[in-house]
Amino acid sequence: MPITTESPKTSPSRRKPPSLGALSLAAAGMALAVLLIGSGTFLWLGESGGGGSVSIGGPFTLTEGSGKQVTDRDFRGKYLLVYFGYTYCPDVCPTTLNEVATAMDKLGPKAARLQPLFITVDPARDTPDVVKAFTAAFSPKLIGLTGTQAEIATVAREYRVYYAINRTDKGSNNYTVDHSSVLYLMGPDGKFIAPIRTDETGTEIAATISKYVS
Repeated sequence: MPITTESPKTSPSRRKPPSLGALSLAAAGMALAVLLIGSGTFLWLGESGGGGSVSIGGPFTLTEGSGKQVTDRDFRGKYLLVYFGYTYCPDVCPTTLNEVATAMDKLGPKAARLQPLFITVDPARDTPDVVKAFTAAFSPKLIGLTGTQAEIATVAREYRVYYAINRTDKGSNNYTVDHSSVLYLMGPDGKFIAPIRTDETGTEIAATISKYVS
């Protein structure tokens, strides 16, 4: 799984190539792993316990920027492009969301059928107001979601997302969060369609989405 190992926060508008960070398969209990190799090769490694397919996604209850509680069912009928990150992320998250915003512009009329979602893995700092301001810096079409620690843990588990706080000073609020970095394309029925690499440009992301969105 591509894991981002990060340092202090910078402006969301900062654009730089995403760091690949350390590759890890150590996320305990995960049935799925994603590797981003140096060449950009994207590899899904799955286990199927009894031979069945591994499920990605599932029901969730989270809070959007206005403080309103939403569930996965509120987005039925639309394709979703889901990304997990956090607002203090120094480069990978801002770069990815910049490209998502570009992809929405490139999609033309198809963009109306797609809802991009940013789900924080740092709910302690990423309050509704914070995620609202953060996502607005990239695109008015992007919805930011947060929740309680338990709610975030649940949705991360549903999407097979790895995240872990990297705290250098005990008790300090100045910490980073190592997390897997992948875009999840979900169908109007809530079912997982395909992963999209976060090292793709907005044009490339739009081209990939166009293969699935009619």
